Amino acid sequence: MRRLNKYIISTALLFLSTLSWAQDGKLGYQFLHIPVSAHSAALGGANISIIEDDASMMWTNAALMTNVSDNSIVLGYNSYIRSSNLMSAGYTKSIGERGTWALGAQMLDYGKMDETDEQGKVLGSFSAKDLNFQTSYSYLLSDYWSGAIVAKVLLSNYANYSSTALGADLALNYFDDERGFSFSAVGRNLGGQIKSLHEDGSKEALPFDLAFGVSKDFANAPLRISVTADDVTHWDDVKFIQHFVLGMDILPSKNTWVAVGYNFRRAHEMKVADKSHWAGLSLGAGLNVKKFKVGVAYGKYHIAASSLIINAGFSL
Repeated sequence: MRRLNKYIISTALLFLSTLSWAQDGKLGYQFLHIPVSAHSAALGGANISIIEDDASMMWTNAALMTNVSDNSIVLGYNSYIRSSNLMSAGYTKSIGERGTWALGAQMLDYGKMDETDEQGKVLGSFSAKDLNFQTSYSYLLSDYWSGAIVAKVLLSNYANYSSTALGADLALNYFDDERGFSFSAVGRNLGGQIKSLHEDGSKEALPFDLAFGVSKDFANAPLRISVTADDVTHWDDVKFIQHFVLGMDILPSKNTWVAVGYNFRRAHEMKVADKSHWAGLSLGAGLNVKKFKVGVAYGKYHIAASSLIINAGFSL
C-alpha cells in the first residue's frame, strides 16, 4: 500500500510541469487567489512552506497536512470588501501512519446587488456567490518528503447564471527538522470548466499558479524567514521581483507567533497615484492554547478596502 501511494503521488508530480502549460483563454474563478489561511496571509498572502500544526494551510499547500494533528477542524473568515465576505471550513483525518485526508469548503459571498434595466431602473435584487469544495490526500513519501493531490469542484452562481469547473492541485514538500529547513512546490488549479457562465458557451480557464517556497528556522534566534516565488509561469508585463513574496515569523514561544510579510506584485498592482498605500504589507499573530488555535491577519487585496482574516481551529 505504501509503495502504491508513493507511485500515485510521484507520477502526478512528474506531470506537473507539462500540465502547467495547458491553461488558455479568459481566466475565471479568481476568488481562489484570495488568502484563506491567516498565517499564510500574514506572511504576504502566498506562503506555501511553513511547517505548523495548522489545518488552514490546506488551502495553500496540502502536502503540509502531514504535520497537522488528527481530527483537526478549522474555520475561517475574510472580510474581503464591503459586503463581500469569504468563509471557509476544513477538516483533517490521519490515515495510517503516513497519510492524511482533508476535506474543505469555501464560499465568497458578494452580498445583495441591485438588478436594473437598460435605463437604470431598479427591478429588484440578486445575489452572487463563488464556491469551492475540495478534498485532498497527503502522504509522507520518506522521512523528509511529502506529497499531496487535491481535487476541487468549483461553482459560480450570479443571479440566473451559473458555471461549474473541476480542478486539481499537486503539491510537494521537503522538510529537514534538524536544520529547520522547508522547501515546497505547488501547482494549483489545474483543470477546466465543464459548464459555462456565458450564453455563447465560451469557457473560462482556471487561474493556474505554479509556486516555489522556502522557509528557514534559526537555532539561536526565535525567527523564521520565508521566501516564495509565486505564479512563475506567467511573465507578461510582470517584473522579476514582482513574483516574490517575503515573510518573517517571530516565535516568542512554541504557542505563539507574530508575522509580517511583503508582496511585491500586490504593492505594484494596487498603486494609486504612484503610491501603494501599504498594499503589499501584511501583518498577523496567532496563539495556540492546548488543542485550540486562533490566528488573525491584516492585508490589502483590493484597492477599495483592507481585509481582516481570522482562523479558529480545534483538534478533537
